[in-house]
Amino acid sequence: MADTTQTTPPARRRTGPTAPTNPTAPTDPGDGSGLPRRSVVRALLRLWPYVRPVRARLSLAAFVAVIASCLSLVIPLVLKWLVDGPVADGDPGGVWLGGGYLLLLGVAEALLFGLRRWLVSRPLAGVEAAMREALYRHLQRLPVAFHDRWPSGQLLSRGTTDLQMLRQFLTFPLTFLLVNGVTILVGGVLLVAQRWSLGLVLLSPLLPLLVLCSVFEAKYGRAARRTQDQLGDLTTVVEESVLGIRIIKGFGRHRSQARAFKELTRALRRTELRKARLLAWIWGVNTTLPELALGAALVFGTIQVADGALSAGTLVAFLSTALALRWPVESIGFLLAMSNEAAAATDRYFEVMDEPAVRDEPVAGDEPLAGDEPAVRAEPAGPVHGGGPRDAPGGLVFSGVAFRYPDAPPDAPPTLADITLHIRPGETMALVGATGSGKTTLTALVPRLYDPTAGRITLDGRDLATISRAEARALVAVAFEEPTLFSASAAENVLMGAEGAGEAELRRALRVAQAEEFVAALPEGSATQVGEQGLSLSGGQRQRLALARAVISRPRFLILDDPLSALDVHTEALVEAALRQVLSATTALVVAHRPSTVLLADRVALLSGGRIAAVGTHHELLRDNPEYAALMSGGEEGDR
Repeated sequence: MADTTQTTPPARRRTGPTAPTNPTAPTDPGDGSGLPRRSVVRALLRLWPYVRPVRARLSLAAFVAVIASCLSLVIPLVLKWLVDGPVADGDPGGVWLGGGYLLLLGVAEALLFGLRRWLVSRPLAGVEAAMREALYRHLQRLPVAFHDRWPSGQLLSRGTTDLQMLRQFLTFPLTFLLVNGVTILVGGVLLVAQRWSLGLVLLSPLLPLLVLCSVFEAKYGRAARRTQDQLGDLTTVVEESVLGIRIIKGFGRHRSQARAFKELTRALRRTELRKARLLAWIWGVNTTLPELALGAALVFGTIQVADGALSAGTLVAFLSTALALRWPVESIGFLLAMSNEAAAATDRYFEVMDEPAVRDEPVAGDEPLAGDEPAVRAEPAGPVHGGGPRDAPGGLVFSGVAFRYPDAPPDAPPTLADITLHIRPGETMALVGATGSGKTTLTALVPRLYDPTAGRITLDGRDLATISRAEARALVAVAFEEPTLFSASAAENVLMGAEGAGEAELRRALRVAQAEEFVAALPEGSATQVGEQGLSLSGGQRQRLALARAVISRPRFLILDDPLSALDVHTEALVEAALRQVLSATTALVVAHRPSTVLLADRVALLSGGRIAAVGTHHELLRDNPEYAALMSGGEEGDR
């Protein structure tokens, strides 16, 4: 959108498939990954404000899961009683009774785990929805400079796959880290209580497993973060390819795009395979060590039964308890892996949420607060001709305005420097300049898409910095050179420019933009869906709908960035005739590149090298300023 070489700041450009998403984040120089260092627990604790509203239900679900898991440890005790009692005594009734107990315990365990799942499903879906809504709201409040830096695919992946990963963590690993920990503790106590010597043999792998799991966690966490960043880069490429499919096909670039996509896909595959190797390694270790301990305990226990030092029932109960602990022990690696993925997703989510939002608090005490509905309804500023409002103080005034893009190199000159310009109430000022002179950047300052780095802008005598963005954007309407339409109907795209506008205002705006005829010819008229980015329409049709959106609110200040560039000569003449009536009732700044558009204005300002070089009428500048005359005659490129 910006008017200079800084329109796409360097931080947004992808330098490779594994370029770090957030170059300002602290990194660990010792791991060789270039990824942010973090604590898994500290990262996951940041989810608490979102989880707190459902903490009671989650706590109940965790309690139910603990009870269900502990029921599995009661089964070995029933087996001990069954083997040493009814089976040893040849009591069929006792055997049937023991079987009934085992069946009841199994059914109870299954029902309790089902209840746990029911308890967490609805609240955690709500947590995911709340986090997604909070992310979207925050993205709307972040400055345009943030969106200049961040690839859209990275933001999309944070709002979709990362949040799905967090919901899955809260649903399963979070609960079962607690449940399995309690189960292992209770089971260990039971093992030692039944036969302390065998219990120590079975528990001997715990310390090595803890050490190995800590090593695994660190390595897997880095791989998980890299995977999610690469997935965001992949999403960006897919989105750009879909939106730019006409360019790709038109220039025959499908092979180069496919190669770039293949490179990113292979990089992601390599990282996923590294994750798989790590998970296979820890899963194998977590399975092998307990199995070796179980085999050793079985040998020692069998010897003790043969010597008469241990009953067969006690050995059966002991081994059943050990088998009941297999899943809690073996799943440690899996649960840690999901926890690390969730921690990486949390870090990525809060990288965006921690970005400071635009402060929108007006300085003056009588200004409305940010978020309040603007109390100002834009009214006509007065007649263009005949003294009065034209000579009155006010209008749109730039006083010593300078601007530098946040990501510009420190030694780069400012995009705008010492801009001083007065557009009187009811006047239309054309802004003319060569490519890169700063025209679009200057127009972006008026609706506060960016704020000046020096100087000030006033609207009817009010400092723009003291006006909330909500009110400033109610006073100022904008039509940019690149028309942006949304996946909605033609009418909804136009009505976006004036909340609460009705059918009469819609028809008037369409007439001004000479869009009424082609909109009526659409399959469903103004209710026709225009598709993503309005790509079902021609460039001229999209530009006319964007112009209609700008004029529908009868704004007090109107900013038009070359609004007629995509129109044919006949349509341009019709739009210009209708625009004259609109411009007569507003204060307007129009970026122009053609004499026909310049003639809509009362005066012309020539912007050169980020500075105002001359101000005057079209004919005065043609006569007195060679640079302006060259621009108007096509001697220099002036499309921006």
